[in-house]
Amino acid sequence: MDCSVRPSQKYEGFSLVSTTDFFYPLIESPYEQGRIACANVLSDMYSMGVTHIDSVLMILAASLDMDKKSRMIVTREMIRGFDDLAREAGTEVTGGQSVLNPWPIIGGVAKSICRDNDIIMPRHAVAGDVLVLTKPLGTQVAVNAKQWMGQPKHWQVIDDVITRDEVNYAYDVASASMSRLNRVAAQLMHKYKAHAGTDVTGFGILGHANNLASNQNANVDFVLHTLPVIAKMDAVNAKFPFRLLQGYSSETSGGLLIAMAKEHAEAYCAEMEEREGWPCYVVGDVVARRGDKNEARVIDEPKVVQVNVDLLSLSATSTTTTTTTTTK
Repeated sequence: MDCSVRPSQKYEGFSLVSTTDFFYPLIESPYEQGRIACANVLSDMYSMGVTHIDSVLMILAASLDMDKKSRMIVTREMIRGFDDLAREAGTEVTGGQSVLNPWPIIGGVAKSICRDNDIIMPRHAVAGDVLVLTKPLGTQVAVNAKQWMGQPKHWQVIDDVITRDEVNYAYDVASASMSRLNRVAAQLMHKYKAHAGTDVTGFGILGHANNLASNQNANVDFVLHTLPVIAKMDAVNAKFPFRLLQGYSSETSGGLLIAMAKEHAEAYCAEMEEREGWPCYVVGDVVARRGDKNEARVIDEPKVVQVNVDLLSLSATSTTTTTTTTTK
């Protein structure tokens, strides 16, 4: 699944948990890009309930296609953002590798030495569980819509369904969401006895749900009935084939998708919103398997939840006020 888990060869009851991830810039701010890259690396660990990271290594490529001054500024700011979020996660960057490359790259390796009961292995979902998602969908759509504002050929396709102010807002929500750690979500997985989890990234929510379903010990399917989406991104999706409402649109540093007992889900979501200020959603059900292998699916007409976040409140108080509306 999301991490390598290797039992210690020397110490019984301990395992080394590790993961690696990196990618190219997708937003305008190199500092925020560094934060997003760090959050993305750590999310693999958090998806398995690992809440304390012992070491982080940075993978970095400075751009050969930039002039020297720009390269120095961009590289320095990506490093600063990555370092800052690592410290916010209670860990630090202890080393890494840097190279020159046409495009800048940022990412890393995270490692933790864990007792076996510190790890929630992603294989214990049972029929009757529900699926909880801790961040909204639509980051890829928002980032692309922002880029299209400077590309008239693309902008004219969507300007009848969204305004420039709405695109800027969606982009800001996406950036804030992508740079947000899933650490609290992982901590609460233990408190509310989660059965399995994964993080939603490049394969989209359905791709990762399918991977998680296929990893379960029980004969179960995952059925997604609700899709929380950054406001108006479903309208943009209707103009371009991201397949957001089919569950295939890629996400970057997305939320955790967690299977847990139905009776724990409401309290989990309430505490997540109380501690983080962001909404958390029950998005699906774990049901008895209908075919010859475990799989995930999105229902034909999922409920779409429009997610609006008060970013001013977020920056001022580290909490948010959120409103949601639903459509079919």
